Amino acid sequence: MEFRKTRTVILTEGTPEEKRAEVRDYFHKTYGVEEQLYETLARDEAFYLRSEPLRHPLIFYLGHTAAFYVNKLVVAKIISERINPRFEAMFAIGVDEMSWDDLNEANYDWPAVAEVREYRALVRERIASVIEALPLTLPINWDSPFWAIMMGIEHQRIHLETSSVIIRQMPLDQVRQLPLWAICEDTGVAPQNELLPVAGGEVRLGKSKDHPLYGWDNEFGRHRFTVDDFAASKYLASNREFLEFVEAGGYQTPDFWTEEGRQWLGFSKAEHPLFWIRAGDDYRFRTMVQEVPMPWDWPVEVNYLEAKAFCNWQAKQSGQPIRLPTEDEWYRLHDIHQIPDQPYWETAPGNINLEHWASSCPVNRFAFGDFYDLIGNVWQWTETPINGFDGFEVHPYYDDFSTPTFDTRHNLIKGGSWISTGNEATKDSRYAFRRHFFQHAGFRYVAAEQPLAQAEGMYESDSAVAQYCDAHYGPEKFNVANFPARLAQIAVEAMASRPRGRALDLGCAVGRSSFELARHFEAVTGIDFSARFIRIAFQLQERGVIHYQMAEEGEIVSYHETRLSEFGLEGSGEKIEFAQGDAHNLKPQFTGYDLILAGNLLDRLYDPNRFLTTIHERMTPGGLLIIAAPYTWLEEFTRKENWVGGIRKAGEPFTTLEGLKEQLAGHFTLLGKPQEVEFVLRETARKFQHTISQVTIWERTS
Repeated sequence: MEFRKTRTVILTEGTPEEKRAEVRDYFHKTYGVEEQLYETLARDEAFYLRSEPLRHPLIFYLGHTAAFYVNKLVVAKIISERINPRFEAMFAIGVDEMSWDDLNEANYDWPAVAEVREYRALVRERIASVIEALPLTLPINWDSPFWAIMMGIEHQRIHLETSSVIIRQMPLDQVRQLPLWAICEDTGVAPQNELLPVAGGEVRLGKSKDHPLYGWDNEFGRHRFTVDDFAASKYLASNREFLEFVEAGGYQTPDFWTEEGRQWLGFSKAEHPLFWIRAGDDYRFRTMVQEVPMPWDWPVEVNYLEAKAFCNWQAKQSGQPIRLPTEDEWYRLHDIHQIPDQPYWETAPGNINLEHWASSCPVNRFAFGDFYDLIGNVWQWTETPINGFDGFEVHPYYDDFSTPTFDTRHNLIKGGSWISTGNEATKDSRYAFRRHFFQHAGFRYVAAEQPLAQAEGMYESDSAVAQYCDAHYGPEKFNVANFPARLAQIAVEAMASRPRGRALDLGCAVGRSSFELARHFEAVTGIDFSARFIRIAFQLQERGVIHYQMAEEGEIVSYHETRLSEFGLEGSGEKIEFAQGDAHNLKPQFTGYDLILAGNLLDRLYDPNRFLTTIHERMTPGGLLIIAAPYTWLEEFTRKENWVGGIRKAGEPFTTLEGLKEQLAGHFTLLGKPQEVEFVLRETARKFQHTISQVTIWERTS
């Protein structure tokens, strides 16, 4: 099977059966090339090594790309039965490097490689059968069922690249060279870099929903910007050019580094780029699975913090306004040279898409007019923290792809690397990483007088998220008490003299109940399916403050700031663990709770009966389960055959309360009478949703 020149699928052309065959072929080639990547590991033990301390071991990624297909097809309601619920929880969510030490490996009991490979094979067979059977009409677009299939494929291609970075940091005795991953053997004297003029002009970015290629949500919308004239380096910064910074004491001179860069230096103790290996008075170079003599004319590979320090040093040396390019400046340079886009080129015009080598190559190999490597070889760091374009929408199948990065701490990388394939190798791709992150990434520098736009501490503009920020932390509406705070109060009163060890706030949204419960419990876990909500809870936990905007009328909005200290909650975050998770399929470590609060969750579950019949497994004997729900059953969320109540049985009304009693009877006893608790969601200044939630309290008896 040919893996070298695979292209992403054009989604608007051909017949449905031709397109089905193309997607099927793309799927199998994607699965196959990832299998070939993991064949570079010399032995199974390598899958469990933590070569990148801020990432999971590769056993996670071996399972993750397969589990992703299943989890997304369940969300999309394309399939209803899981293949391995334990794996689909364990392998669901990766690690964004939010801090130096976010990964708690103690929570993971990894399965054997053979088990995961068997699981991957089952998933491959299942997805192939879905591709054959799923109805297909053209064009395939954002709303099509086949979009979920493309999402899984393109996600797998992302991890082809990220896993290769982890492999690159493994001990050499744990990896092996295979023919598919042959590196470039060309190297020579590094060319002298120079700044060349670039004419300014308007850039227009953002896809429309009828675009012929798959895209992630952050690629859609509208953005226009006029770029002033600037100058850009002819070549990517080479290893030789960066050596000058190293030998000038760049890593030992704090003035060249940002505050964040100085913190990272203190943590990492770095003295040179990660993939340089000191060899006496010289250096050697680490490719994915080899150590070779230093190719001084290849691009240096560094994180943003190192690239920025180099630019500051270069600015001081030259007296010019040297910095990294912005996203707009990168696109201006791209637009001027009219570079063909994947999948439309005959042959990749740069070292990209795995069409040339499994490594970088000399910076003067691929010309684009007077410049080199405008795409390919290595990713190029920019000065631009990622954000959504005007009109940005979260795709409902994958709400945590982009929004967790809209925090001013994730900078865009552009242009792709030698292993960037599929969507990653298209001009519209927008990927961003924390500034201390290592990818196959280097940089081009510019001399530009145009001021950088100030990175904004985002006012949350997603209307659903902003409404919940307001509902949890905004003012009372119509004298109705704050709903999540009231639920926490009911829970604490119900616990009375019971042990208050651990509490689980399931469906925690943006976290108010979790913070309130943490006043009274030794430890609290807050879990929500929506990464958009969890991101807000994390932000409050880390910084104690959030900003959001609310619709007033039409296009008029108001801006709001709220702090935990306003509610006396500023210290409670230390007791809380927030996590994204599926209430039907929680990870094994989420167990042993004295209280589980499920607030307005029940009638938004796709299989609430499964939730009700298994939730006792997460609780201590005598613990309390508190369920609050307005019983607003909708087939949009829950198939009618899965409704707990609100139906007719034998022609008679069957309420949700009756259904709860039926489902929970084997393990729980209802305490007291149900309570009716109001809540209000504000949509605009003059439009509100006023709802009543029924609260029931259940004691686990067996």
